[in-house]
Amino acid sequence: MLVEINPENPQPRLIQQVVERLKNGAVIVSPTDTGYGIGCDIFDPKAIRRVLQITNRPDNKPFSFMCSDLRHISEYAHVSNTAYRLLKKCLPGPYTFVLPGTKLVPKIMLTKQKTVGIRVPSHPISRILIQTLGHPLLNASVPDGDGQAPGEPFLIEELIGNRVDVIIDGGTIYPDPSSVIDLTHDTPEILRVGKGDVSLFR
Repeated sequence: MLVEINPENPQPRLIQQVVERLKNGAVIVSPTDTGYGIGCDIFDPKAIRRVLQITNRPDNKPFSFMCSDLRHISEYAHVSNTAYRLLKKCLPGPYTFVLPGTKLVPKIMLTKQKTVGIRVPSHPISRILIQTLGHPLLNASVPDGDGQAPGEPFLIEELIGNRVDVIIDGGTIYPDPSSVIDLTHDTPEILRVGKGDVSLFR
């Protein structure tokens, strides 16, 4: 099902329809500030297993997930004062932060080191979806088509439309992966340079 939602001013009625599907175990494709991503409620193990199958991701490599804001992050990760200051400067934005997870995080979303990868995207559709759902959304890349993840919703529909429940059409977004920053120690460690200025962490 392809749902067209205004990327600048998302229609609450359509957001609510997608959220109802998420609450019933749906796997969706939605726009973020770094491209289109596959997502589901992080508290739905069946939906997570479906995403694992779609993305061919190894079971021992946890997904990152998206929160709606800093306060939301503090429920799912332990945030030191130093980390908080950096998060406040950078979020919402195209960063994935590795942080120690709290007991609220399902085991399937934790690494062996009990860390999590968390994002707060700046895309209005993502933020409102997460706020309305009330839970974080798992975040995975759409599988590549010819070596390049598609940025057009109709191409995503052709590629995996029969394996997901909802594709949100928020316009064309060409993939540009987030920068990944490890904040589990006193000094930030840049794990991947992507979209987003990493000079703050050097």
